[in-house]
Order: sequence, then C-alpha cells, then structure tokens
Amino acid sequence: MEAKTISLKTISTALFAIVIIETGFRLAISGTIASSLPVLGIIRCLESISLVVIVLSIERQPNAIGLSRPNILTGFMRGLFWSACFGIAAGVGFLILKAVGINALNLFHRFRPSPWQHLFYLFLVGGVIGPIAEEILFRGIIYGYLRRWGASIAIILSTLIFVFTHPSGQNLPFTQLIGGILFAIAYEKEQNLMVPITIHCIGNLTIFSLAILL
Repeated sequence: MEAKTISLKTISTALFAIVIIETGFRLAISGTIASSLPVLGIIRCLESISLVVIVLSIERQPNAIGLSRPNILTGFMRGLFWSACFGIAAGVGFLILKAVGINALNLFHRFRPSPWQHLFYLFLVGGVIGPIAEEILFRGIIYGYLRRWGASIAIILSTLIFVFTHPSGQNLPFTQLIGGILFAIAYEKEQNLMVPITIHCIGNLTIFSLAILL
C-alpha cells in the first residue's frame, strides 16, 4: 500500500459528512425511531454512498480506498479465505479456553436480539450494510490516511478509533479489538477493501447466529 493514499481533505470531508448525516437524522426523527434498525440501515447506506462519492470527487479513483470493479470478486474470495482461517483459529482458541474452564461462547449471548421480529433487520443492517459502511470509513479512509506514518501506527490507531466508536459499557470490547486488528491487517496485506468487508460481514453474521443458536 502506498504511503500516501488518502489526503487530509478527503478524511476531513468524509468525517464532516458523517457528522452531518448522523446529526441530521437524529434532529429530524424522534430518538426511538432514529435508533431503530431500519432507520440505521438508511443512515449507513447514505454514509456509504457519500463516502464513495467524496473519494471519487477528491481522490479521482476508487482504488484510493481499495475498491475497484475488477478486484471486487477477487477480494470477496480472499475474504472468504481469511474468514475460514480466522474461524479455525477462533475455534481452536475456544477449545483451549474451554479446557481451562472458560466458556468463551458466553460472550456472544449479549448480542441476542429482542424482539425476534427484528431478526431480518439485524442480519441485513448489522451483518451487511453496517460492515460495508464501517470498512469504507475505518479502513478505506481513516486507515488510508494514517498509513503515511507506517502500517503499525495505522493498524494501532485505526483499531483504537474503531473500538472507541463501539462502546460496550464496562465490558472489554474484545470482539471489536480483535476485529479491528484483523480487518486492518487484512487490508494492509491484500490492498483490497473487499477483503475486510467480507471478513467483517461474515464475522457479524456468525456472531448473530451464535447468539440465536446458543
């Protein structure tokens, strides 16, 4: 990945657009409705479109955030490979923890949706739309900007920002921490945003599924 990918103008404009969209919706719609999954899905779709338009307008090429039409399928397939490898590693880790008396699967119970009629929106928004928007912002734009100071700094800082924007109360944001590191490393290695997008989507869908099945 090139040391200088995303300009200060791009990241500043992108963050400003996010604030405007988020604030605008919350001012225009009552708090309860604004926080509903369907509305959140609309917000994330608008943010994704806005971010891509901003990148195309300023950087003049979608590959500035690792997105180009010829590489989408390749990135998806590589994302599946990364997801499979991470799934195997996570499975081994759970077995090791289980052997020492720790049931790590209990961490996923807090994701159980209620009421059940929200399942469709949970999987659509939380499992697909949300991850796409987040990867464009956190990896494509934020990581792309921080990358000028080296991969290690970009991975650490982009992960910290990712964790900070996903508060989990008093609990350690373990899944966000591991996920942020994994997504950033995958993006650094593959230079294709479809890779972390795929990993993120599969990871969220797996977590939601485990929450329902356990």
